[in-house]
Amino acid sequence: MARITPLPVQDLAEHQEGLALVQQVFGFVPNSMPTMARVPGLLPAFQTLAGTIMMNPLIPPELIQMVAHISSLAAGCRYCQSHTGHSAERLGVDPAKLAAIWEFETSELFSPAEQAALRLGLHSGQVPNGTTDEDFEACRQHYSDDQIATIVSVCALFGFLNRWNDTMATELEPSPTEFGQRVLAQNGWKVGKHSG
Repeated sequence: MARITPLPVQDLAEHQEGLALVQQVFGFVPNSMPTMARVPGLLPAFQTLAGTIMMNPLIPPELIQMVAHISSLAAGCRYCQSHTGHSAERLGVDPAKLAAIWEFETSELFSPAEQAALRLGLHSGQVPNGTTDEDFEACRQHYSDDQIATIVSVCALFGFLNRWNDTMATELEPSPTEFGQRVLAQNGWKVGKHSG
């Protein structure tokens, strides 16, 4: 159960345009957003930042979601794990690939470019931060510095989201819950404190 109740979406008149866009992208409004609306100015600032990062054309959206997913796996936020995996699947990433993401280093499902990005995402999600110069050198074999900065921005955004949702015990919505139970549970995922 959420530690702070989200504000009713219908009461967020000043945020309706942004929330309608979120509804269109996700198929629902994540419960984290009406909770963010409790902090004056946070929700529109977050939506601007998240839109800039997650819709960045320098990196394919499928890879953005996989990087967000592995970073959330490393951080341990089950809410964000199910959201990012669900979003990746909606973008066309094979669920078998998402189920095997912990084996990205050795699995034939992942290209060398994906492996380099996922390694950076995994290491950046760890506490303490586990990134190395070698992670960046591996990325430079496949990506420009602008693209690598984009990958890091995804990891940093999910650093915020992982802390927010894990601390708040944000209630997980039905469709990402179903994804988690269908795909992620085979690797030990449970809805845990994010159940309603």
